[in-house]
Amino acid sequence: MKENFQRVAKISLVLVYLVIIAGAVVRMTGSGMGCPDWPKCFGHYIPPSDISELQWQPDHSYKEGQVIIVDKTLQVAQKDFKTAADFNKENWREYTKHKYAIFNPWHTWIEYINRLVTVILGIPMLLMTLMSFWWYKEDKIITIGTVLSLIVLGAQAVLGKIVVDTHLKPLMISAHMVLALVLMAMLLYLIHRAGKAQPFKFNNTIHRLLIVATLVTFGQIVLGIQVRQFIDLQIDVFGDDAKSAWLQNPSIAFYVHRSFSILVLLLNAFIAYRIYNLNLGYTKMKWVLLLLAASIFTGIAMNYFNFPFASQPMHLVLACLLLGVQFYMILEALKAKRSAKTL
Repeated sequence: MKENFQRVAKISLVLVYLVIIAGAVVRMTGSGMGCPDWPKCFGHYIPPSDISELQWQPDHSYKEGQVIIVDKTLQVAQKDFKTAADFNKENWREYTKHKYAIFNPWHTWIEYINRLVTVILGIPMLLMTLMSFWWYKEDKIITIGTVLSLIVLGAQAVLGKIVVDTHLKPLMISAHMVLALVLMAMLLYLIHRAGKAQPFKFNNTIHRLLIVATLVTFGQIVLGIQVRQFIDLQIDVFGDDAKSAWLQNPSIAFYVHRSFSILVLLLNAFIAYRIYNLNLGYTKMKWVLLLLAASIFTGIAMNYFNFPFASQPMHLVLACLLLGVQFYMILEALKAKRSAKTL
């Protein structure tokens, strides 16, 4: 069991990144309210694919909790029943958590897939939790950390419900994203702790610079979330097709986010230079530089080429991958420090 723990943790980590990708696609396509209720979608475990499935029909059987759209409102069946010739309001209650009552099959299925990936993530996370108890005598922190990561996943699911119930309130979307990053960091920590020590050299200055660089990347992601919120408002004003207008009169967060990317690049380039010059052995630094360059490239594409297809989710996912690699390097440096002390 202990031997397979790290493997299952890696599968969970990949699925976390898939959840981030799915969430980014949901936001890019404006599909956040594709399923206006939670955890079901229009009261179904398998969402509808045609508007006719959400229209009231005579002589039709409905299940308790099933949702239909009537006069631009969501109506929820209060019990199992079969309709007569006329609509009877007593069999229904209006959905009151928000007033959104629009069906778009593409948005519905995009949001549904986003939720489905999260459900699939729960499977290896549960398996990880069971496997972690084999570590308890040897390393209690692995067991405790795994249980906590499962709790964070549950909190992430609940937060997803709050995002829908509040009709995509920006603060809730941001919290949802940050919690996904917390889960990512927890899994990386567990993967590293359960693995074998690598032959890295410790350098206190590089260790501190890695921490600074990681915090800066996290700050850039938070700023990027704020820029995305501004773009969402611009889309509401100018529409989906007016991409050239999305960055008109941008917020201060955009200018800080764009300008700071230059400092991020210089900082990481300096860290890479020192790592290779001192022969410290941190080979993942090359991935940091590649991911950073790719992230900056997608940012430039959005700014100067009017948001090419998929550039938005790619920009976010690349930044999250970058953050993950940087955080893992901090863990490697800490293990190198502990190894140096025991020599």
